[in-house]
Amino acid sequence: MIVDANGMVLGRLASMVAKRLLEEDVVVVNAGMAVISGSKEAIMEEYEQRWRRGTHRKGPFFPRKPDQILKRAVRGMLPYQKRGGRKAYRRLRVYTGVPTGMEMTGASKVGKGRKEGVDYVTLGQITKWLGGK
Repeated sequence: MIVDANGMVLGRLASMVAKRLLEEDVVVVNAGMAVISGSKEAIMEEYEQRWRRGTHRKGPFFPRKPDQILKRAVRGMLPYQKRGGRKAYRRLRVYTGVPTGMEMTGASKVGKGRKEGVDYVTLGQITKWLGGK
């Protein structure tokens, strides 16, 4: 199954992908265009705090790439400590854009996406704020 994350709310997208992963392989494209709703300042402060937590040697380590942030969100919604959850997590593929040679004809929009008039921040903006590429 191919899922297009463009304009989708991160938490809702992650929960739907986690449910699908328990049954089949899932590929998520356009991870940098997934959104987090809320005020920009509060979201940026929260993610910077997560990223700076711990030490650079011992962790905990928090990703700075949008595809890795989305993958981490999905992992939090899987029973990762059990064998089935780990197998499901290995079936997940996340891409920042659309890989060359991949057709978007089978891509599906999960859920309704964001509403108009609501503040939001994309994962790409968070990545730039944290100093990622």
